[in-house]
Amino acid sequence: MLVFQTQNALQIELKKAQNQSKKIGFVPTMGALHRGHLSLLEQSISENEITVLSIFVNPTQFNNAEDLKKYPRTLEKDIALVQELNKNILIYAPTVTDIYEGNTISRSFDYDGLEHQMEGKHRPGHFDGVGTIVKKLFEIVEPTHAYFGEKDFQQLQIVKKLVVKHKIPVNVIPCEIYREPSGLAMSSRNERLSDNARNESKLIYQILLEAKDKFMLKSAKEVTEFVVREFKKHKNFTLEYFEIAEEETLLSCKRKTKNKKYRGFIAVFIEDIRLIDNISLK
Repeated sequence: MLVFQTQNALQIELKKAQNQSKKIGFVPTMGALHRGHLSLLEQSISENEITVLSIFVNPTQFNNAEDLKKYPRTLEKDIALVQELNKNILIYAPTVTDIYEGNTISRSFDYDGLEHQMEGKHRPGHFDGVGTIVKKLFEIVEPTHAYFGEKDFQQLQIVKKLVVKHKIPVNVIPCEIYREPSGLAMSSRNERLSDNARNESKLIYQILLEAKDKFMLKSAKEVTEFVVREFKKHKNFTLEYFEIAEEETLLSCKRKTKNKKYRGFIAVFIEDIRLIDNISLK
């Protein structure tokens, strides 16, 4: 198992693969790996000769300093999990200095308005931080394919836009949301939940499924009002937002149009831990 802490060391290793025109798959993460991350790695392994996993808690995408401080960091456990899956995966676990070279600030990005919706409204500067780190990692790894989970669907759309606007030669592969048996979307933040809160959090997906059913017959406004009412019944949850939006533009749905694809997006707090999820409303 090869673990690299500097971009130079990783690039020396990757140069061998590039010289042989081998396909490189890339899975960028912030660590605290779970089964969802491993499913991305499995897909990459099946579609590429080389797979690179990055583990880096990126400070510039946190608009809340306390959230950054509390974010789980479990590098040794992560490495052991990856080794159990496949010993040939290359792990890039850089320091902040290696990535930002003493200048830990984010660049400004224009994603044609995608950045102003949902997460962008509630986490100012977040997607500038995402664009900064993803662009940097793409430049370091130079992957053929990069794998992103649909749990962060807005982030996925933004990465696709980043690649197009900056003409980055990588194929962005969306991967289905990986869920716990209860339906709760797998997330590194789930590790911070108490057993009771984790069990209660299955409610998020249950309500999303009900919203999907209702969207067949009711308006976006009526479905949104239903979701708001449901969460008001459960005092342990604080609903930050529920929004029905077009998949491509992420613009809020005012009136359903037959040929457009919509998703329901949600962010809730339980035990002061913020959880997000989404569901296709086809």
